[in-house]
Amino acid sequence: MASLTVTSDIDEDPASYVPQCGTVLRQFDHRTQDSGNVSWLVESEGRPLFVKTAGTPQPARGAPTPHLDHTARVGLLRNAIQLARSCTHPALPTLLNVIESPAGPVLVYEAATGELVGVPSERRGDPASPYQRFAHLPAPTPLGLFDTLVDLHVALAAAGWVAGDLYDGCLIVDFETPGLRVVDLDSYRRGAGTNDMGRMFGSTRFMAPEELELGAAVDERTTVHTLARIVWHFATRLTEERSQFCGSNALAQVLATACRSRPDDRHASVADFGRAWFAARQA
Repeated sequence: MASLTVTSDIDEDPASYVPQCGTVLRQFDHRTQDSGNVSWLVESEGRPLFVKTAGTPQPARGAPTPHLDHTARVGLLRNAIQLARSCTHPALPTLLNVIESPAGPVLVYEAATGELVGVPSERRGDPASPYQRFAHLPAPTPLGLFDTLVDLHVALAAAGWVAGDLYDGCLIVDFETPGLRVVDLDSYRRGAGTNDMGRMFGSTRFMAPEELELGAAVDERTTVHTLARIVWHFATRLTEERSQFCGSNALAQVLATACRSRPDDRHASVADFGRAWFAARQA
């Protein structure tokens, strides 16, 4: 049987090759997402692997036209490779292999155990959804998981990365452990820059104002804002109300500073935010 963790390149379509390497447990394509990427959860060599590709240059029959063309999707995957190789953290699934194919790179990750927090908007009210279950974990469990999220981004910022398209669809929670893994960081950028899109990729529930303004500076203060918005949204049981926040007043103030509209009024860096976060957690 072909190996996903040993093979270095292939001369066929990944959609034909991947099933030769194990048992496909799930496939993620235009039926579950609109990115144009095609991915698989595969049981191979006795362990679950997550395999991600940019799909094919032409959309599948009946599929909507992706937001990005195939060349751009390949570029984001190569960006994800750089990120994975620049930072090692328990919250990041390990990139085990990169296989080159005629359709671009095939990224082979260890599969993250747990459930994706982000769900379609019509499912957000379902008490059985991971979205609702995550928001209603008993205190202080959510804050422990957010410790992991903050610590990861301190490490990523130290490696030079600025968050992009970070939202609840990047969070995988193992409700039994409990534990948090963070995935799909393809749109992170190396270093500070400017908004060259107008409305950047992401969920408006968590995006900073500069991510909606063409030409605005996008830097670590943008990451600070997004992190704080994610925490506030879920740690207030989805209410956005201080009375429902499961942390201390000191922690609420750290998040309030991080969420200010003007970047100059926030923590100056992810490291500064991390220091303030962990100091408030220990107070």
